[in-house]
Amino acid sequence: MAVVQMLTFLTVAGLATGRNFNLQNNCGYTIWVGILGNGDKWTPENGGFVLNSGDTRTVDIADGWGGRFWARTGCNFDGNGQGPCETGDCGNKLNCNGAGGVPPVTLAEITLNGDSGQDFYDVSLVDGFNVPVQFTPTAGGGDGYRCTTAGCRNDLNPGCPENLKIWNGGNVVACKSSCAATNSDQDCCRGPNGTPDTCQPSPSCSYFKNQCPGAYCYAYDDQASTFTCQNTDYNIVFC
Repeated sequence: MAVVQMLTFLTVAGLATGRNFNLQNNCGYTIWVGILGNGDKWTPENGGFVLNSGDTRTVDIADGWGGRFWARTGCNFDGNGQGPCETGDCGNKLNCNGAGGVPPVTLAEITLNGDSGQDFYDVSLVDGFNVPVQFTPTAGGGDGYRCTTAGCRNDLNPGCPENLKIWNGGNVVACKSSCAATNSDQDCCRGPNGTPDTCQPSPSCSYFKNQCPGAYCYAYDDQASTFTCQNTDYNIVFC
């Protein structure tokens, strides 16, 4: 009996210290997932891997982690894992290993077991958009939590304002933020515009928010677009 109790304890403890992130590629083309830990957090899966159309890969991440996931598109890697990506590039390499994705790129962001044991997650378009992303808890987290889908299921590239479009080979492959386009304090929420009272949504944010109300689009968009859950796994679906 004692052995059974011990095994049960170890099983529950194992579940409590790790989360499954199920990353699914619903795009009609191959993507290369990028992963980056926040600050001093570790980098799961060496920071990146290929995900063919229709495939799902589960990444196990311990509690206490915080970071981001994104899709890279149009990559061309050699046998050593070196080469450029059309969008989301992280230094011309398959394994990002601590490098972030070059904007514009759609980010799925999370902090596990943060304040009061809550997970905080969002899909951010602050750095622009490249592919649709939906970020969903696999189970409810109880009263007081916004355990619902964050993100953007619409392709924002075709309708992207002309001055924000990123073109490649005659196709619009990404949509820049207004900050990236103008580098102004007003659009980037910095300097005199760097407070909640003075920072206002930029033109790109207005476009993104109209198409994807559940996505984070400017520096102080927390209340509307940051979600909380607890003790659950997550699905991240691209396209």
